[in-house]
Amino acid sequence: MRHRSIVPAFLSLILVTAACGGGGDDDVAGGASGAEPENGTVTIYSGRTENLISPILEEFTAETGVEVEVRYGQSADLALLIEEEAAAGETRADVFLSQSPGSIGLLEASGRLTPLPEDVLALVPENVRDSDGRWVGFSGRQRVMVYNPELVTEAELPASVFDLTDPAWKGRIGIAPSNGSFQDFVTTMRATEGDEATALWLDAMVANEVVSYANNNAIVAAVARGEVDAGLVNHYYNHQFLIEDPSHPARNHQMVSGDPGATLITTGAAIPQGAANPEAAAELIAFLLSESGQRYFADQTFEYPLATGMAPSGEVPPIDFADADIDVAGLGGGLTATRDMITGAGLEG
Repeated sequence: MRHRSIVPAFLSLILVTAACGGGGDDDVAGGASGAEPENGTVTIYSGRTENLISPILEEFTAETGVEVEVRYGQSADLALLIEEEAAAGETRADVFLSQSPGSIGLLEASGRLTPLPEDVLALVPENVRDSDGRWVGFSGRQRVMVYNPELVTEAELPASVFDLTDPAWKGRIGIAPSNGSFQDFVTTMRATEGDEATALWLDAMVANEVVSYANNNAIVAAVARGEVDAGLVNHYYNHQFLIEDPSHPARNHQMVSGDPGATLITTGAAIPQGAANPEAAAELIAFLLSESGQRYFADQTFEYPLATGMAPSGEVPPIDFADADIDVAGLGGGLTATRDMITGAGLEG
């Protein structure tokens, strides 16, 4: 498997993104080159980090003989790169794997995605795929509150994120305002509760001395140390901490179904218009939704599998997939306004 890692180049345009490592645009790990593989190559732009997606991509190559070349980066940066390449008539990505639904929404809104085959779309429920057939979700992460049970009693656990503006939580909550999933969560809140209510919530959280961190991992680690009592994260981070260290003290708490704090954020796959190998791209997406692909996401990364009939890992509680019914195109169109709202409240990563 060949892979490249990019340094974010568009930090100020759409999202406040976390810094990502790796070499420049032309760095190719492993030095793989030479003749084209017999079954071809599919080029992937991946907003998923290498440690989360690389094992299943290697399995895809082993089973199909199709080589994969991966460019890793922040989802928003990659979406803008696809936009830039498409405008120049030089589309290089065959598949876009986005950590953030908002980034797929951005490309959908600008008409840069091609419809997926019907047999691929049919692999998932309607509420985790595009109504126009231009993207499909292949794994999901639920927003939860991670907490330290030595510092938070069961009686204190809130039903809603709106409860966290209560003075009882002053200085006790961590968030990651520059994180893409936090921004998608805020955009979802804007869509369900309105801009005024969302802005008031952000302002109230700041007034309640919420603590900012760079990312979800940093929040979970801080909760375990007792630096903050609780934090808003994606569910699977704490499960990964527990696998590495069963004595890890933090636990997840789910908000009530339908609350913005219980939003299921889909990791999406799409084929950019002008892709050189759309057939292999569709084959890859179908593989991610196959039983082996879905079991990988369920059992190895502790995400929610989204293909019809697939169950999460026994370590992960089931959820109502109705919470996944999010307007992805709306998320894309709302990213800039969401970022402005977050920074306008005085929050920084």
